Amino acid sequence: MVSLYVELMIAPSTYIPFDRLVIGMDKNHSLFAAALFFTALLIVHIVYYIMGKIQPNKDFAAIEVRIKTWWGMLIIFCLATLFNPVVSLLSLMVLSFFALKEYFSLIRTRKADRRIFLWAYLSIPVQFYWIYIEWYGMFIIFIPIYVFLFLPLPRLINKGTVGFLRSVSSTQWGLMLMVFGLSHLAYFQFATPQYGAGLVLFLVVLTQLNDVVHHLASVYFGRRKVVPTANPYLTWEGFAVAFLVTTGVSYWIYPYLTPLTPIFGLFSGMLISLSGFFGSLTVSVLKRDLLIGDDDKFQALKKTYLSRVDSLAYTSPVLFHVIRYFFDFM
Repeated sequence: MVSLYVELMIAPSTYIPFDRLVIGMDKNHSLFAAALFFTALLIVHIVYYIMGKIQPNKDFAAIEVRIKTWWGMLIIFCLATLFNPVVSLLSLMVLSFFALKEYFSLIRTRKADRRIFLWAYLSIPVQFYWIYIEWYGMFIIFIPIYVFLFLPLPRLINKGTVGFLRSVSSTQWGLMLMVFGLSHLAYFQFATPQYGAGLVLFLVVLTQLNDVVHHLASVYFGRRKVVPTANPYLTWEGFAVAFLVTTGVSYWIYPYLTPLTPIFGLFSGMLISLSGFFGSLTVSVLKRDLLIGDDDKFQALKKTYLSRVDSLAYTSPVLFHVIRYFFDFM
């Protein structure tokens, strides 16, 4: 097979393989996107600081959490672009661990549940190992099937039957959300090394933007609450505004971060907004159900890992599989 070479104008005798030139261009494009995002994030952070000083009575805690998440994901994006996707893989594996640990802290547990929690933690590096070796088939069925089938065994052996269903089901629920859902973020860069980092940044920016806009719209003119007892800042007005803003921003930034078509650039914003809304709603109800009667702990959770990844646990697998179905580069 004949290789394609590009001749340099400065040194006619020097040749550069075409595939290396493309990779270099993609890296420069990614660095430009990171610089652009850094500037935008810095402006947002300054505006947030000024708003907090001008309106100290408004609850902007959720926005503070999202901004911190943006900074963290920007660092991961830069490390993956400049160095190696394994860096972001390990970072996201640690994030999954702490998110799952925090989820388990909400559950009223018995001493007999400790063994099943240990096996749940041990499944995290295994799940991310399938990503590292790019074994998509095992990645997609390991937690939903194999862990689901074998997870009850540690709970059954010499631990009795009291609380069995609650223990196993709540553990599997946490693994699906905090490990299986979030692990899709890491797989983007292995499924498509050329576009993975940009797709992750695209996904995280839109997911967090959707949450921030929803929160602000609900604070200022939200009237009809979706689930008042779980999260007063989830309103139908907020959902409508966030849906429009996220869709518009998606159409604006997709050429800089993704290889998607214009139609799919628009559709991605709609998909992320809708799935992110369901993710926030589901985790809000879940936290309220687990912490009924413990309002102080519920308020403290607003600035923790669960509040940062609730939407991403839904948007990551949804966008990943939709793109994989319609595009060959995945």
